[in-house]
Amino acid sequence: MEHNLPGAADQAGFLIDLSNVVRDRSLGGPGARSLHRFRLVVKALTRLTGDPGVQVYPVADRSLLGAAREFTDRAEVAVLRRWIGEGLVEQVGDADQRLLELMELTSAAHTRTVTGDRFTAHRREYPWIQGNTDRFLKPVAGPSGTVRLVPLDMGVCTEGEISRADELAAFKKQGLLKQSDQPLTRVVNRFWRCPEPRCTAYDPRGGRVLLPRMSKGVPTCEMHCVPLTDAGSRPAMAQLKVMVDGKCKGRYTVEDGSRTGIGRQPADGIALYGLLPPAVAARISREHVVVSAEGGILLVRDVSTYGTQMRTAERHGRPGSWRRLSPGQDRRFGPGDEVELTPGVMLTRSARRFPAELAAAWRNAARNRLAPQGASLPTSLG
Repeated sequence: MEHNLPGAADQAGFLIDLSNVVRDRSLGGPGARSLHRFRLVVKALTRLTGDPGVQVYPVADRSLLGAAREFTDRAEVAVLRRWIGEGLVEQVGDADQRLLELMELTSAAHTRTVTGDRFTAHRREYPWIQGNTDRFLKPVAGPSGTVRLVPLDMGVCTEGEISRADELAAFKKQGLLKQSDQPLTRVVNRFWRCPEPRCTAYDPRGGRVLLPRMSKGVPTCEMHCVPLTDAGSRPAMAQLKVMVDGKCKGRYTVEDGSRTGIGRQPADGIALYGLLPPAVAARISREHVVVSAEGGILLVRDVSTYGTQMRTAERHGRPGSWRRLSPGQDRRFGPGDEVELTPGVMLTRSARRFPAELAAAWRNAARNRLAPQGASLPTSLG
């Protein structure tokens, strides 16, 4: 099969998301990782193109060989290492990022990628992924242990879906997820300090605070490669975005235990008057809604004269139907939910979530991955 591996992306007709393919148990063969699945994909490309010499360029995460014991055939580990050493397979830290870079660098009209990934976290950087139906092929199990390739419709992801994927990718990159995809709360819930006196990367007074990188189980400064020291508890917080005609006009941090009035010109809170044309601001009450946070739960209450609408994020983050808020009653305000103060002016949650929400979201994601189709797992899992 090595005659199908030119060792150069610009000589290949297809890119292969090797880590994704090798780990895909649905493609046949026992075990968590199998190079046989890659061979089945190349055979499927041969049938698809009618070319036994079809040229492919595989890209793999470094983590693919990080658990060599998970390969069904340990001889495959030696083969894969040799291919990497000879330049037939490209090994990088983030295969998704590299594949998308190559798709832009190579012929935009012809190079396609074989993957089962939807690249949700990369859609801001590569907006052409949204709605694409012809650049990606998905391998699916065929008859008698074969694999066939079908066009992968990437669909259009909502802002909430993209934000959650960004968040998950950031925590995974820093090693801040357990194997169960739950956050390392003992790290996430704390502030950290670098012993290097001039390092301000983790200083909460500096605005954006970097996440520590876990190295051998220890929170570590990414710039100075030294262990960080615990600087106390990090207050639970979330971020609100003010959207005007679909564009973000402001971001505001909401801490646990707080009460924040939002409106045209509240006595104490977030004033929107300077962000809006006067005619639009006139349709918003002085204090229109109150957002409060308690115990890691964000709530919104309509206190306006004009009324407020809200729609909640349903399955996969898709927005549901608009419903009018009952005046004076608290309503849970979760990630992906949207609150409309007046047409064209909305509040929504950004990617930053309370640790309690993070843990719940990742437990749900783990349940969805483990549950067989059409079944559900008990809520006590995790």
